[in-house]
Amino acid sequence: MDAMEPNATAIVDRARRYLGHLVGFPTVSRTPNLDLMAWTADVLRSEGIDADVLPGPEGDRANLFATIGPDGPGGVVLSGHTDVVPADAADWTSAPFVLTERAGRLYGRGTADMKGFIAVALAMVPVIRDRPLQRPFHLCLSYDEEIGCFGARLLVNHLRQKAPDAGLVIVGEPTSLQPIAAHKAIDVFRTAVTGQDAHSSLPSQGTSAIRAAAEVVRAIYAVADDRAAAPIAGLAFEPPYSTLNVGTIAGGTALNVIARDCAVVWETRTLPDDPVDAVLADVERHLDATARPLLAAHAGCGIATERLVSVPGQSPDPDGAAETVIRQITGRNASGTVPFATEAGLFQAAGFSTVVIGPGDIAQAHQPDESIGLDDLAAGAAFLSRLADWACTHPA
Repeated sequence: MDAMEPNATAIVDRARRYLGHLVGFPTVSRTPNLDLMAWTADVLRSEGIDADVLPGPEGDRANLFATIGPDGPGGVVLSGHTDVVPADAADWTSAPFVLTERAGRLYGRGTADMKGFIAVALAMVPVIRDRPLQRPFHLCLSYDEEIGCFGARLLVNHLRQKAPDAGLVIVGEPTSLQPIAAHKAIDVFRTAVTGQDAHSSLPSQGTSAIRAAAEVVRAIYAVADDRAAAPIAGLAFEPPYSTLNVGTIAGGTALNVIARDCAVVWETRTLPDDPVDAVLADVERHLDATARPLLAAHAGCGIATERLVSVPGQSPDPDGAAETVIRQITGRNASGTVPFATEAGLFQAAGFSTVVIGPGDIAQAHQPDESIGLDDLAAGAAFLSRLADWACTHPA
């Protein structure tokens, strides 16, 4: 392990121990994470670091903010989310919320995505604290990332108040320590169709919301097909076009009733040069031509689309501080892209130079028997050690 304190094994052992605690908190999105945050704050305070637990409006979930090192500008932000996706124990060969070690790998929900990074960051706190830092490190932990980055929106605002001149943000998603400089935006919509209910034996007296919703689905996939038919050559994203997908449909009350209501929940994952409002406008044009005429016979019928979630994409910033520093300390001359969304777009939109990079493999995320290797923890610690070395030799 390069550029580390002499007892590198102790750091990995500490990270493994911390990861066991973190996995033991079943912080599935939309469920409480206050116990995890209280435990994390205690760990930081035991190392002499003040930690602010910042409850969200939900009351049972919170963000956490802490600063290591000197007060001052140009800080390095280490950002991670504490929520995980659900885990059905029947699909696992070991208990998902109990850390289990097998053949050099650590199994448990969230090990890769992304409690492994948080465990490494906590394990490195005393190492970073004791370095002669010229810039502070800020630890930012959020909630409910998996369902819309809801905690991060509040946390970014807190960062702007506490450290508005932070120099770079590291979002520690599992990228096998490959720097990621761009990802697509994600927006989630609910399109509600209101029809006119009637007995199914008298169809002329009603207007089926389900029939019109079928045209909504057709419109969404027509726009998706248009994008897929025109991929952008040379674009680093895979796939190299914006995508649309229908996730759920719900409507109707009984077999013999013409449905009054039906709702379609769908998403877009858009490229930086294909703004979501343009995609939405294309869908609306299809609806004007196909779905809305089906509802014209009865007053009160219609179609309304609301945006449930909006997470901005991350755009490449090759001359920005984050990409410049990460190239310097990793020796990599190029940064990649990923198809999934992260909190990086929110930090970047708030004016912070941001890169996504962390230990572990994204292929493990959201899977049964999710795991991270002990060697991944060691590599993550070495990366943070090099980042601390940089912060010692580059004043803001």
